[in-house]
Amino acid sequence: MIRAIQIERHCGPEDLVLSEIPSRPVGPGEVRLRVRSAAVNFADSLMISNQYQHKPPLPLIPGMEAGCEVLEVGPGVDHLAPGDRAVGYARFGYFTEEAVMPADHVFRMPAGMSFDEAAAFPISYGTAHVGLEYRARLRPGEVLLVTGAAGGVGIAAVEVGKALGATVIASASTPEKQELARKHGADHVIDSRGDVVAAIRDLTGGVDVVFDPVGGDAFRSALKCIRFEGRILVVGFAGGERQTVPANHVLVKNCDIIGLSWSFYRERKLSIDKRAFADLCRMYEAGQVRPPVTETYPLAEAGRALRRLLDRAAMGKVVLHT
Repeated sequence: MIRAIQIERHCGPEDLVLSEIPSRPVGPGEVRLRVRSAAVNFADSLMISNQYQHKPPLPLIPGMEAGCEVLEVGPGVDHLAPGDRAVGYARFGYFTEEAVMPADHVFRMPAGMSFDEAAAFPISYGTAHVGLEYRARLRPGEVLLVTGAAGGVGIAAVEVGKALGATVIASASTPEKQELARKHGADHVIDSRGDVVAAIRDLTGGVDVVFDPVGGDAFRSALKCIRFEGRILVVGFAGGERQTVPANHVLVKNCDIIGLSWSFYRERKLSIDKRAFADLCRMYEAGQVRPPVTETYPLAEAGRALRRLLDRAAMGKVVLHT
């Protein structure tokens, strides 16, 4: 038997409890993992409350990314071996002591990476890299605006943008969040509660690419700041509003509005996903990216950790220790 956060019905964070469940055998193309650290994501709250676009059957173990040790490999797995320190990511299944997962979504940690950093690595940095390098075609010397820049995916976008050669403007709501973005490489930091458009015009006159996981007012400000032939990445709606896109502004600006749901690349274009992680591992080993783990909780307090995210009280990444 293993300990896990498993839900039998859809619920809120306060309903998450630790229980014992049986482990299962490892099949072809799978690996058994000892989960050491598991990151908490906003999407976990959508999953457990049945609001996520992907709706797996119950019972369900939430948890999308983890730092692990490989315990066992199934037939056909040749890139991992028992004893390897590994990074794992999936739609669900990591709020547990032990997980059996498809080996395609598990890879060896970069040299020097901790289990906590590994847990905070795949989703935020995979989203940032695929979004900026592949979807938005960010080029060296361009100006990048990152909204919600002190969140896990925001910090990842700041670091990846810098590694790709951009000048990065980070937008965040408090002095503490602004300082975190600055520590992770932002060239300029602005207050998202103030006049964002005026601040950006004073700094650079406009931006070439926007990485926006916030939505709502943040998106509308970005559209006012985007330069001719600029690109706005729609990454999420952490601010709570799913804005509409004014097509007349897009027409006049000659700009691109680009959707990014990174998780679909694992299913539809796995080669893009693998290329991104190979590049991200090189960036980590070169010291260009460092996953920002700011809070840790025991597995039994998964609900409390998730509530911190929903209340927008956390910065960086929140991680569970199993």
